[in-house]
Amino acid sequence: MITLLVIVGIALLIAIGYMNNVVENNKLQKARTKVELNDRLRRCGEITETFPGQLMTPALKLLLARLELNVCQRMLNLEKSSTALKSRIEELKALIAQGESIPVNNPPAPILTEAKAKDVRFLLEALHGQVTRAAHDGFLPTNEAKSWIREIRHILVLLHIEFFSNLGQHALQQEQPGQARLAFERGVQYLRKQPDPQAYNEQLKFLEKLLARANSMVLTNIAPVEGDVNELTEGLKEVEADADWKKKVIYD
Repeated sequence: MITLLVIVGIALLIAIGYMNNVVENNKLQKARTKVELNDRLRRCGEITETFPGQLMTPALKLLLARLELNVCQRMLNLEKSSTALKSRIEELKALIAQGESIPVNNPPAPILTEAKAKDVRFLLEALHGQVTRAAHDGFLPTNEAKSWIREIRHILVLLHIEFFSNLGQHALQQEQPGQARLAFERGVQYLRKQPDPQAYNEQLKFLEKLLARANSMVLTNIAPVEGDVNELTEGLKEVEADADWKKKVIYD
């Protein structure tokens, strides 16, 4: 009898220890999930609010609302009494119900500097991560996620077009045709090496015309000192470099 009681006592201690371990692991997992979801909410909000208006479309705005709604609903499962989450969920549902008529109030933000181009590129990278994660979670169908990855790459091309065009035209206004020529050359080269350059034929012709104009101005003015364009050259190369995340493909 004593032996049996000892065995039962040991079994109870083991069971209690196991249950405590399970509870602690669940608490830790819940805390990790909350941190991850809060980070995704922050990123969705940042993209939604700060993305340049000239690159934001109703379809993209709708996607961001859907992604945020999904994260909010998952957060509500962890914080069932949160009135802020409940209120935001209702707001998002109302926005999503408008479909392609969803309001797009993002103000235009011209890409005039390398720093601004980098900021927008980082937003696109964050958007890529949100779409990829939503596909892995099963929220976005794989085909839809792949379609959005292609759209993100397209927006990245538009970002580069605007940057090179604005940078070159600003140099022309400052009577720096040598730097303008360099910017337009980079833009032309960037478009020509795209997988489907014909898709950007109109923009390519526009940049080629600007390049021809800058070339003409250079020929009729004193040739620029080589060192004058070194800083611009390095900046353009850095912005033009393709990020690794562009090449990712979502697989089922």
